[in-house]
Amino acid sequence: MQPVAEMTDSRAATNALLRELREGRLAPAALVRFLDQAARRSVHQAVGHPRALVELTALHAGLYALAAGRRPGRRWVATSWGLSVLHLGLLEHRTRLAVADVLTLLRANLPALPGGAGRASGMLAIGLDLADGRLARRQGTVSPFGDYADTFADAAFWMWLTWRHEPSRTVRTAAIAAWAFPVVTLTGVAVRRGAMPERPRPVLLRPAAALQAVVAVRHLTRR
Repeated sequence: MQPVAEMTDSRAATNALLRELREGRLAPAALVRFLDQAARRSVHQAVGHPRALVELTALHAGLYALAAGRRPGRRWVATSWGLSVLHLGLLEHRTRLAVADVLTLLRANLPALPGGAGRASGMLAIGLDLADGRLARRQGTVSPFGDYADTFADAAFWMWLTWRHEPSRTVRTAAIAAWAFPVVTLTGVAVRRGAMPERPRPVLLRPAAALQAVVAVRHLTRR
């Protein structure tokens, strides 16, 4: 059987890891083994995508420079780089980042950049979200990496904007819950089944999308 670290199909590799975790009944030893194999695969796959690794590092180096003196600033950018590197294997057979991937990562790092908390930042995030999806489909660069980065960008930016800049406790609670629910649900299903579920149905994401628009408009029009 091919080692998990060398599998080019990211879904098959993830299912293999989840299956082993499920067979181990989530025991501490099984969890440690799961994390160890996942980390080994991440490193192996990152090394196997040298061009994408260089592009990813160059992009974050530029963002790191722009984030100087800001909060959350450089720590946010460094975390984005680390998470992205660990998931480079999701590019699978692609050797470099696509333009859509770059737009998604820019959206993920808005909180660390100049203007990231400005009144129009929520509308800018929505625009980037629409643009990267359409561009990926038009250029044929849709990938598991793009899907992961898109989810991360949405969760990171909107939870930050809502938590830090939305004064209504009711809106904050509803918006964060709308993002947490699909993530917790899919994670629970994956662990219980020992396999990754299909993409979340739109009905699960509609509340989050609606609340993004609410938060963005409130942030834009707030005095």
